[in-house]
Amino acid sequence: MRRISKRWAGLLAPVLFASSGVAIGQDKASQYPNKPIRIIITVPPGAGADMVARLTAQIMHERWGQNVIVDPRPGGGGLVATDVMRRSTPDGYTILQTGTGILFQTATKRVPFNVLDEFTPIVPTTLQPYILVAHPNVPATSIKELVALSAAKPLTYAGSSGIGGTVHLGMERMGKLSNMKLRLVPYKGSSHAYLGLLGGEVQLVCGSVMSATGLIRGGKVRGIASLGTRRAVTLPELPTTIEQGLPAGFSIENRYALWVRTGTPRPIIDAINRVASEGINAPEIAKKLNADGSEPAPHMTPEELRADLGRRAKDIDVQVKELGIKF
Repeated sequence: MRRISKRWAGLLAPVLFASSGVAIGQDKASQYPNKPIRIIITVPPGAGADMVARLTAQIMHERWGQNVIVDPRPGGGGLVATDVMRRSTPDGYTILQTGTGILFQTATKRVPFNVLDEFTPIVPTTLQPYILVAHPNVPATSIKELVALSAAKPLTYAGSSGIGGTVHLGMERMGKLSNMKLRLVPYKGSSHAYLGLLGGEVQLVCGSVMSATGLIRGGKVRGIASLGTRRAVTLPELPTTIEQGLPAGFSIENRYALWVRTGTPRPIIDAINRVASEGINAPEIAKKLNADGSEPAPHMTPEELRADLGRRAKDIDVQVKELGIKF
């Protein structure tokens, strides 16, 4: 089994069992799991989503005693991972971890089905804002200065997802609201995007706070704005886009959740929901996530999560039409 980073080692087991006081066998659905579980992610190793998936995998491993493998399937703004997931068996042994960006696949007609029909959301895991950063050579330190700079030539940007993902639609909306001229350069994930930024291939990157904080602190990139509705805990000096003049309510944030194929037995869905949520919300895990700029997602039942994602899907449909983005 692939291990999470050393900073998490030794932390999970005592916290997880203390959080519930439930024996391992009592957390299992009947005969589940009795073989390794696979968690598919939409980005390459090293991204914030990868770290969250490995944390979730370790939680499940410690609770159930089965190996849980993280399987990166980057590409196509999440389409590669979606295709792998769609071809899996609805038995709970293949789980998809993705953010709300999966909803864009239906809204932009990039898949010939409705993801909320094909897949069943189980449980939210973590929440984190995105951060807008610039190459140190870009002569701007604020949204206002970026707008002025883009008047002469569109600014190139990359993100943690490619065409049709959360970053793409969010940045295009920011461009429309601020009159900033932008051009997307798609990469498979944030690690590739940052390499492109450091190599001078793009001028801006929109990445998760978990991946951006260390680079900003190390002076490799310049922080421009927190794209959440409030300042990031790890970057309190970085103002939000709303503080810099964008309309209240604008944000580019992500909430990771676990999904399975529709048709997966309900006892298995309930078992995954319970174990993942209890583990992520254990006090010591929550404290560590906060230190990285992320936070545990409040617990939701599968029904509550589906209803919330249904509302978000309708809002995304409206945004796609308003932006007039074609694929």
